[in-house]
Amino acid sequence: MSLLLSWSLRAALFMLVIAMAFTLLRLLKGPSAQDRILALDCMYINGMLAMLILGIFYTSGVYFEAALLIGMFGFVGSMAMAKFVLRGEVIE
Repeated sequence: MSLLLSWSLRAALFMLVIAMAFTLLRLLKGPSAQDRILALDCMYINGMLAMLILGIFYTSGVYFEAALLIGMFGFVGSMAMAKFVLRGEVIE
């Protein structure tokens, strides 16, 4: 791995960690339920991207599979939360 790629991946991972910290702040402080749901969506996307960056950095396929699982479970979770906020129940 080249030195430029190594430093770029580390910088991207650092920026994602900062974005997750700000998202956590919005999750805890958010004035409405919609803000909190949007913060959770942003958090799972940032977590998925962090796993992809780690997969590139360590050249391991396990991180890519974990990122795929995070993406699938995050999507299902955000749909369930949106339906709960919209209708008040998840299962009809």
